[in-house]
Amino acid sequence: MNRVVKEFADKHRLEGSRAVVVGAGKSGVAAARLLHALGANVRMVDTNESLPESTREAASAVAELQTGPHNAGQFADADLVVLSPGVPARSLAEFTNGLNPRKVVAELEFASWFMETPIIAITGSNGKTTTTTLIGELLRDAGKSVFVGGNIGTPLCEYLLDMDPVDVVVLEVSSFQLQNCRLFHPHVALFLNIAPNHLDYHEDMDEYLDAKLRMFAMQEESDMAIVHESLRPVLEGRDFTKAETIWYSSAKRFDAPHLPGAHNKANVQAAWLAVKQFGVSPRNAERVLSGFRSLEHRLEILGQAKGVTFVNDSKATTLEAVAAAVRSFDGRTVRLLMGGKFKGGDVGELARTMEGRVEQVGLYGASRDIFEGPMKRYFPVSWDDTMELAVRRLVSQAHPGDVILLSPGTSSYDQYPNYIARGEDFRRIFGECQ
Repeated sequence: MNRVVKEFADKHRLEGSRAVVVGAGKSGVAAARLLHALGANVRMVDTNESLPESTREAASAVAELQTGPHNAGQFADADLVVLSPGVPARSLAEFTNGLNPRKVVAELEFASWFMETPIIAITGSNGKTTTTTLIGELLRDAGKSVFVGGNIGTPLCEYLLDMDPVDVVVLEVSSFQLQNCRLFHPHVALFLNIAPNHLDYHEDMDEYLDAKLRMFAMQEESDMAIVHESLRPVLEGRDFTKAETIWYSSAKRFDAPHLPGAHNKANVQAAWLAVKQFGVSPRNAERVLSGFRSLEHRLEILGQAKGVTFVNDSKATTLEAVAAAVRSFDGRTVRLLMGGKFKGGDVGELARTMEGRVEQVGLYGASRDIFEGPMKRYFPVSWDDTMELAVRRLVSQAHPGDVILLSPGTSSYDQYPNYIARGEDFRRIFGECQ
C-alpha cells in the first residue's frame, strides 16, 4: 500500500469504520481487500447465493460475506457503502435512505480518492477497449510507466493494493461504473461516441448519457475533455465540463494498417490527442501504430477457410458497432452473422445503412422476431437455433473472397456467458471449417 493511500485512510478515519461492499465480483472483492487493508470492518453482500467457491474464499478472507436478498440490517450501521459496477444505487434506496448520499459510492470512485497520479479515462458505447489499450501502448513506447485497467483487466482498487506507482493511470470506464460516481476526476477524459446500449439496464437514453457525463463533472479548467464531433448535437446546451474541450473526428496524420474501418481512424485520433501532452512524439505513434492490431473479438481476422475470410467481432454488442464493422469491408461481399439478447436500437435504420454492403444475414438464437422483419426487406435472411448452424449455412452459400462477419449487435446472454465465450465458439467453428 503506497503512502498516499495510508495518509488518506488516516485522514478520513477508515480504520475501525464499518464498510459494506455490494457485489462479490472482481471489483467488489478488490474494494473489500483495500478496505480491509485500511483497517475497516468489511461486510460484503451479494444476492447470488451460488457464488463460486473461489469467490467465497477470496471474499471471506477480508470480509463478512452475506448472500441472498438484501435487507435493511446489512446497511444499518454502515459508515461507507461501496457499490460494484452494475449495482444501481436506486436498487438499494430502501435500505440506504438514512445514509449520507456521499457515503454511497462506486468502486471506481472509492479507489480514485487515493489517486495523485494523472488519470486518462475513456468512455463511449463502442471502441473503448481498443482506444484504452492503444493509449497504454503509446505511453509505454515514450518511456512512461503505465497502469491500464478499470472496466478491462484489473480494478483500480487492486492496482492501489498490489502494484507499484506509475506515471499515468489509463482507465476504460463504463456507464455501470460511472452511474454511482460523484467526485471521480480524470485529468484527461475521452468520450468516443454514444449509441443505444444497455437499455436493458438503464431506464432510457437520458439516464445512459447522464451516467457517461459524470466522468466530466468534476474536471477543472486545467484538465482536458476530448469529445468526438458526432456528440455535438447530443451535448448541445449542456454545460458538461469546465475543462478545455477538444472536438475531433478521424486521424489524418497517422496510418494504422492493422486497424480497419473509419471508426478506428477516429479512435487513433482520440488516443493521439490524449497522449501527446505526456511526451509521446509522432515517431512514437508511428512506431506503435505500424504494429498495433485489433484486439481479440474486435474485428479480429481469424483467417480463411476455403477462400472465405472469417472475422470475429463478437464484442460488437450494439447496432452502431455492427454498422461500423460492415463499413470496414466496403467492396467485399459480406455475409453477416447476428443474434443474441437484444439491447435496443433501430433495426430498420441499421438494415437501411447496410443495403448494398451486405449480401446475406444469418440470424441465430434469441431476438429473431426483432431482427427478421426489418432485415428481410433488404437482403436474404435465414435463422437457426445455434450460431454453429447459422455459420455452416452461410459457409455453404459463400464463395472465395467473401467475408463471414460475426458482428452480433446484441449481448451474448441467450446462449453464452459473455462475448468472449461467444467469440471463442466462433473461432472453434472456423477451425472446423478449414
